[in-house]
Amino acid sequence: MKAEFEMVHGTVNMIQPHETNWINNSTSVNPFPKPVSDLSQWVEHITKQLIDDLPETATTTADTLHTAATSGDQYFIPSSHSGEFSPRKAPRKNYGDDTSADRADYDLQWGNELQLHAENNSRARGLSKLDQHGLTLITLLFECAVAISVENPGEAHRMLLELTQMASPYGPSCAERVVAYFAKAMSSRVLNSWLGICSPLVNYKSIHSAFQVFNTISPFIKFAHFTSNQAILEAFHRRDRVHIIDLDIMQGLQWPALFHILATRMEGPPHVRMTGFGASSDVLLETGKQLSNFARRLGLSFEFHPITRKFGDHLDTSMVQVRRGETVAVHWLQHSLYDATGPDWRTMKLIEELSPRIVTLVEQDMSHNGGSFLDRFVGSLHYYSAMFDSFEAYLPSDNPNRHLVEHSLMYREINNILAVGGPARSGEDKFRHWRSELGASNSFMQVGMSGNSMAQAQLILNMFPPSNGYNLVQGDGTIRLGWKDTSLYVASAWTCSHASSR
Repeated sequence: MKAEFEMVHGTVNMIQPHETNWINNSTSVNPFPKPVSDLSQWVEHITKQLIDDLPETATTTADTLHTAATSGDQYFIPSSHSGEFSPRKAPRKNYGDDTSADRADYDLQWGNELQLHAENNSRARGLSKLDQHGLTLITLLFECAVAISVENPGEAHRMLLELTQMASPYGPSCAERVVAYFAKAMSSRVLNSWLGICSPLVNYKSIHSAFQVFNTISPFIKFAHFTSNQAILEAFHRRDRVHIIDLDIMQGLQWPALFHILATRMEGPPHVRMTGFGASSDVLLETGKQLSNFARRLGLSFEFHPITRKFGDHLDTSMVQVRRGETVAVHWLQHSLYDATGPDWRTMKLIEELSPRIVTLVEQDMSHNGGSFLDRFVGSLHYYSAMFDSFEAYLPSDNPNRHLVEHSLMYREINNILAVGGPARSGEDKFRHWRSELGASNSFMQVGMSGNSMAQAQLILNMFPPSNGYNLVQGDGTIRLGWKDTSLYVASAWTCSHASSR
């Protein structure tokens, strides 16, 4: 599938750096206090119960789970003898001296407790049968995650068989679809624990095709593209030789919009060089051809340099070929489809050696690098519950594009985080949040995302109904985009402290 580049004609035009910043504060300020969608509320409620009921061998993660689960008011579970909410803790159990039979008995008891809570919760809230089914699935999924976390694969396997019979990725509710994909990923993890760690094959063309569809049905990727482009445009003001380094270029959907504004800027177009990293040489060659053709039609002087490697491989600055007099921009839209190889400190060192004038970073707003399985499970379940909720508000359950994105992108990310182990699987040092590491470094300084970047993000959201479902927050120099009250993507910009044009 050829890339359909994002066009700016008649839709969104980036704002020139000299224009006045503008922002509608009355519609953009939202502190993301607490998820409000039904699925997210279920996840938060059951997470709280999970924290209370964790066996002692797993309680070392309780504080992390509590932070990931919720902040603010205490969540209560309904007691078995009433339909009202009242606090109650299940007794903790120490697995240390248990026999296998004792552990199985306790797992069953723990599962029965959660199941009872789910049934009572359904009655207390007056949920429909479809919602009751979803809540039951989420509860059983949590129970299975605890079994995996305490290394009880037999019990986990039993529950996974039940989940795969009850949940379908084509189901009518978000809860059922999310559970189906999580159960599939957790089944792979249980199998991998018996067979050893595996590294699944990646069909990059399939991923890139689905990524293009994702770009058309939701604002998340366009948000990443246009906010980053605005920051890069401002950094390139009055620069006549510029070099953009995209650490995972895929089909290059982002760049024609920037090319268009550079070709028509008041001070005249610069000479543009682009270095694109990617794992597929075929995709890189096609991307370079498409970008070159587009630049030629604009009359923009352009060069493309492909590097067929994942960023983080053993590289040095000579491979990137930065020339004297160039103003360098580094861009990275991070995701969980596959991991950058090598330790992150090495990647940061290479970026520092490139001395970029601007680094634009867009991260998924969840912590999934390293940590225990249970940490990754809770964080990713919160994240993807909100993501699936946003799809459901925009597209019907039988929409083929929605299924393509959920199956080819969302499931692959879930599988990479849970089944393969995510970035922690190789034992390499990975950052939980890149923006935190950049902020702590003496080599980088944050560049606040401007009001123009916020305006770009707001214009993007206006293109995607329902407009009241998506929320923007600008603060701490970043811009966050979320669904309802759950932050999903965060964009930030940085500069190297010793950056200069060569």
